[in-house]
Amino acid sequence: MKYPQGTVRALLDSEHVTPATKAALEARLTISTNYVPQFFDADTYQLLRAVAARLFPQPEREAPIELAPNVDKRLAEGRADGWRYDVMPPDREAYRLGLGGINQAAQAQFQQPFMELNETAQDTVLGQLAAEKASGENWAQVSQKYFFEEMLAELTESYYAHPLAQEEIGYVGMADQPGWTRIGLNEREDREPAES
Repeated sequence: MKYPQGTVRALLDSEHVTPATKAALEARLTISTNYVPQFFDADTYQLLRAVAARLFPQPEREAPIELAPNVDKRLAEGRADGWRYDVMPPDREAYRLGLGGINQAAQAQFQQPFMELNETAQDTVLGQLAAEKASGENWAQVSQKYFFEEMLAELTESYYAHPLAQEEIGYVGMADQPGWTRIGLNEREDREPAES
């Protein structure tokens, strides 16, 4: 089921969303193209935006969901998900090497930086990376396979954490009021059906 445009904003203005959830979703709705990077330099940040735009093209949107700010903020704050492949460097270094490697692959294949390529050529470079066939010296220091996998997973999480993407796929789980207070083993809320 696809919800009508505006469902998320209507829910946020209702009593069906807890204050904590409302604050988190409103913050996600306000991320814009005016975001100033905190971790990446301006050029590397624009490169990440371009990569995200090819992995998650959004031609139907007037303003695409921005994915790069989430990565930049996480890296600036030094947050991680608590694990990484043993062949991978820490996330900050992996992104530095991986994004640099994308530019190296673009230069090797097309003699231009990734940002200067047309969409078809950019897709070719990203396809080579996904297939572990991208050129560039940085790939001797960071695994193409795992960098691409980790970057794609993070961008996917960022996309589907956005309320407008959730609205598109029919998810309105943000309507969490009155909340779930009985979370222990074999506890159920009064509104939950009893076992028959």
